[in-house]
Amino acid sequence: MYRPVAFLSTLILGLMPALAFAADPAPAAAPTAFTDAQKAAIEEIVRELLTKKEPDLVIKAAQEMQNKQETEIAAKSQQALATNKDKIYNDPNAPVAGNPKGNVTMVEFFDYQCGFCKTTYDNIMKLLAEDKNVKFVFKEFPILGPNSMVTSKAALASVKQGKYPKFHEALMRTKEQLSEDVVMRVAKTVGLDTDKLKKDMADESIEKMIKANLALGGEIGARGTPSFVIGDQVYPGAMQFDHMKKAVEDARKGAKK
Repeated sequence: MYRPVAFLSTLILGLMPALAFAADPAPAAAPTAFTDAQKAAIEEIVRELLTKKEPDLVIKAAQEMQNKQETEIAAKSQQALATNKDKIYNDPNAPVAGNPKGNVTMVEFFDYQCGFCKTTYDNIMKLLAEDKNVKFVFKEFPILGPNSMVTSKAALASVKQGKYPKFHEALMRTKEQLSEDVVMRVAKTVGLDTDKLKKDMADESIEKMIKANLALGGEIGARGTPSFVIGDQVYPGAMQFDHMKKAVEDARKGAKK
């Protein structure tokens, strides 16, 4: 929720040292910390500005600052996409679905405990069934706690038994809260040797792959799940089928230019 008082108070607190220096550039150091009483006083000044004096002007300034920050974040994301193309689209360790030689690549950063990831799964499968020229890259992105990490390790370890697609689907369709016991039970339903699976999960290469995904997601701005990369754009959050289809079509058109 957008809170003008809190946002502006934080902004003013951050700018105070620079403002103090501008007003009096003497050698004396500008304050770098504020007491609780000073912070409360600043919040009261902001509240008065918002409610009594110049509310429109202050809110406009806050919105402009927020827009500037969002623009800077988007620019950094675009730069990161350009710098990390191979890691995003062509990681040899990342499981792939659809057409490996498709002319559009769609990448998903996901967590098996993410409800939005589960609801988006059918849209992804529908797209891959309708469009035979899409390469889909799975990026395990376990950000929702230890059980997410265990589940992603199990999923990646299942590659060695050739069961990743079936296991991934089964995990996405699992309604109960995931734990190691639940994950192993699901693994058995798709024909995985759970003893071998547990052994393969301990391979340090699995943890390295996950850490690489987490670092990559942070760089490109994938701060939540699901997050998609389609063409040269990051799409945060769950995507409706029509939105997903249009994003693929736009990426295909952009590649032809």
